[in-house]
Amino acid sequence: MSIPLDLHPDVEGALAKGLPVVALESTLITHGLPWPVNLEVARAMEQAVRNAGATPATIAILQGRIVVGLSNDQLLHLAQARHVRKCSRRDFPIVLAQRGDGATTVAGTMIVAHMAGIRVFATGGIGGVHRGHPFDVSADLLELARTPVTVVCAGAKAILDLPLTLELLETHGVPVAGYQCDQFPAFYTRSSGLPLDVRCDTVKEIAALVQAREHLGFQTGILVANPVPAEDELPAPVAETAIQQALAEADQQGIRGKEITPFLLARVSELTRDQSREANTALLLNNARLAGRLAVALTKFNQEQPRLGTRFCRP
Repeated sequence: MSIPLDLHPDVEGALAKGLPVVALESTLITHGLPWPVNLEVARAMEQAVRNAGATPATIAILQGRIVVGLSNDQLLHLAQARHVRKCSRRDFPIVLAQRGDGATTVAGTMIVAHMAGIRVFATGGIGGVHRGHPFDVSADLLELARTPVTVVCAGAKAILDLPLTLELLETHGVPVAGYQCDQFPAFYTRSSGLPLDVRCDTVKEIAALVQAREHLGFQTGILVANPVPAEDELPAPVAETAIQQALAEADQQGIRGKEITPFLLARVSELTRDQSREANTALLLNNARLAGRLAVALTKFNQEQPRLGTRFCRP
């Protein structure tokens, strides 16, 4: 049985020629940002990838087909659609069997990117362990533990329990590298105060890390933590105050599961008078630029560097 995977001609051509491609998720379009900001940001992220020298591949499920690289009409459809299912690993069989529409989460996008042969993926912030609910763990973390795709992000979403999220990533053997930073970013703010094991000051250093993982044959992903630009950072006290109020309201209203993250992000945006949304937009574009540069660097790195595997195999 063939996998129902539809590649945009630009993506298919780039992959066939070994050119750099960057995967982009679609839940930020359907669940993360309101209309018409969602469409504007999605298009801007694609353009940021192109400006870096790579081909963007926004991923979604449309009428039961997995689409890698959306057309303008398909982006517009998703941006205005309602009742689109958020898709992680468990959701794919359901949406495909029902021939429905689905927006891929970080986990879902990683799965499809790996199927298509795309090595780099840019997002905003990954999911993680929810505050006050340590058994409510995002599928993003489990996917990072078993799918070898490099994810560029601004850390985990600040509404989460960041220390526990990092602990779980460590338990599952997922390398977390800070790009020009020593501490894990906190999504809206540049630092959570949590130290990282490795810092990469250049894109070439990240590419070397990715290549080493690939030559080892490890099936874990790599998380590249890229802080929000300083000029767009939301002050930590402002962000935390809004997050605490939003969390309290979510508990009062009994909001759980897939609905909690969209609720919290929207409520924090309201409470900060859209300052958090502006920071979110800035970090999304920043991550798309870095992912594009990384994809380009990986292509060049593979051409220039000797294969590490030959060194590892020497007696």
